[in-house]
Amino acid sequence: MRLRDFADTDTLLIEFRDAPVAETRDLDENTLLDVDADRNICSSAAEHASQSAGAPQFSYEQVAA
Repeated sequence: MRLRDFADTDTLLIEFRDAPVAETRDLDENTLLDVDADRNICSSAAEHASQSAGAPQFSYEQVAA
């Protein structure tokens, strides 16, 4: 998984897997979801991320199973 913050466009891209995108779906006016041919999620993008996704306050925590 890879997170990319594009400061020039205020877009946060979360890439879950590297696979060809078959379809991009609009979840709302600021959120896009990319899926492959089997409808598995490839990535998600949040436009206006500093406002809609709280991008400046990002943190990561791995929780043990």
